[in-house]
This record gives sequence, C-alpha cells and structure tokens, in this order.
Amino acid sequence: MSDSPITWLSLISCCLGICSVVLASRRNILTFAFGFAQVLTYTYLCWTQRFYGEIAINAYYFGTMVYGVFVWRERLKEESGKMKVEPRSLKTSVILLIVVTTLLGSWLTGWGLAALTDDTQPYLDAFTTVPALVAQVLMILVYREHWFIWLAVDILSIILWIRAGDYFMVTQYTIWCANCIYGIISWRKKP
Repeated sequence: MSDSPITWLSLISCCLGICSVVLASRRNILTFAFGFAQVLTYTYLCWTQRFYGEIAINAYYFGTMVYGVFVWRERLKEESGKMKVEPRSLKTSVILLIVVTTLLGSWLTGWGLAALTDDTQPYLDAFTTVPALVAQVLMILVYREHWFIWLAVDILSIILWIRAGDYFMVTQYTIWCANCIYGIISWRKKP
C-alpha cells in the first residue's frame, strides 16, 4: 500500500471501527458515535474497490444505527456503576431458521452480484454482506447471538481484504474477530 489519501482513510476507518466494536462488546451505547463515522469512511473505501454489497450494507448500517440508539437507550441498566445495555437470547429454533435463510440468501446474492455487476469478489462479498445484515439486526435488538454471526463475517472479510491488498482493513477485521470472542463472553455474563 502506498502513502496515499486512501491509505490514510483506511487507517482512520480501521481505528474508528475498532473503537466502535470494542464499545459494543462492553455494551456501551457510545458504540454508535464511532460507528457512524466508521460507516462513512468505510463506504468510500468500498467504493474505490467496487465492493457493491459492502456499500449497500453500510447504507443499511447507518439507518439501523439511528434506530439502534433508541433501542439501546431503552435497555440501558446500571451495572457496576456504569450504564450498560441488557442483552437477551434467541430460541434454538429461531437460530436454526436464521442460519438456513442467511446461507441461502448469501448464495443467491452472490449469484446476483456475479451475473449483474462487475463486483470483483461477488460470492465472498455476498457472504460478508447478507450475514452482516442479520447480525446487525440482532445487535440492534440486543440479542447475544449476533456475536457468532459477526465472527463468521469478520473471518470472511479478512479473506476479502487480503485479496484486495488492504492490510489496514485486514488488521481491523482481525481485531474484530478477537473482539467477537470477547463479546461472546461479555454478553453471556449475567449482570
């Protein structure tokens, strides 16, 4: 990578994203402040790589984060002297339905991106996009299980950005994988 404006923007986006997900794993509503800034910078980076699925999902993230601020505010509880969002859990049957429909939706989206666009990595783009749509809804609605989906998305995103040659984004997603593991543990604890 060169010392270009895109490289610096990638580093800034990476740092904003890391701050956002760390705050989410700590159940801190400030996750949204960093999330909004990260979405804007990351969307531009995706535009330069022609990752259309990633661009679409970031528009979606922006809208869901606006809604998420209100949902999280309603679920804030004091825990150890700090305000944290109170998580909830899904039923096993719902989890199974989510997994099957997400995999099918990802494959169909990949097929559509391959057939209709010049997306440089259509199936990988789809398998990072569709599950992320689902994970975002579950995160906004404060369900613990979203962390497992994010972990899968982050692993696939590492591959996506390695292929694109953007190692700041690879670093971001690697850190996000570790944060997902922390989030899984943190969100399972009872207040």
